[in-house]
Amino acid sequence: MSTDLQKRPAARPARRPRAPQAPWRSNIGLKIAMAVSGILLVLFLAAHMAGNLHVFEGREAMNEYAHGLRTIGEPLLPHESLLWILRIGLIACAVVHIWSAVVLTRRALRARPVRYASKKPAKGESRHAVATMRWGAIVVFLFIIWHLLDLTFRSVNPVKDVPDAYGAVIATFSPERWPVTVFYLLALFALFFHLRHGVWSAVQTIAGPDTKWRGRTQAIGLAVALIIVLGFAIVPISVTFGLVN
Repeated sequence: MSTDLQKRPAARPARRPRAPQAPWRSNIGLKIAMAVSGILLVLFLAAHMAGNLHVFEGREAMNEYAHGLRTIGEPLLPHESLLWILRIGLIACAVVHIWSAVVLTRRALRARPVRYASKKPAKGESRHAVATMRWGAIVVFLFIIWHLLDLTFRSVNPVKDVPDAYGAVIATFSPERWPVTVFYLLALFALFFHLRHGVWSAVQTIAGPDTKWRGRTQAIGLAVALIIVLGFAIVPISVTFGLVN
């Protein structure tokens, strides 16, 4: 009897129940945060793209548009204050978007440390788009840094006169600076796949996978990506080839 008792394994202490996870830190909360922040960034891209097209109206119209952005809210608000509020909001959206993506990716890797031998993409997903999402995001992030240094702060732009937005655009995409144009177009190429898949994913996250719009979200994502990317690309191409000077 005593021998049997000695052979029995000691009882394991009961595990403490895990504290409930905050909703915004759950996978669903992070996906919603990434979707909402992504949609806000897409809206900004659309507005920014439309603003860039003022370059085709000439120097006066482009500079007047840029001046209007810096003086929004005056005289009730100080000079450029509302513009900086918008910039801070965009930075916050970008941080939330990137942070959510990183956390979700790390959780997915921890949950599946060994990769599947074969992985078939879910219905509606593009294998090529999914494969380029992460690398494309890095390219776009690096381009944003360059874009800020070039056309916002003018650190690397030949035109230092801030009010002359038209001159800065012409200078940065001049034929002599063709590597900048090539980098710009490559970043837009990466942005196209990111938008195409991202818009589809955001709609699926918010509306749900069983919505009747499931089959149409692919077309919506493709249309949004094409409009934004082509709208951005037409400016550097036109300047580089002398259509705008």
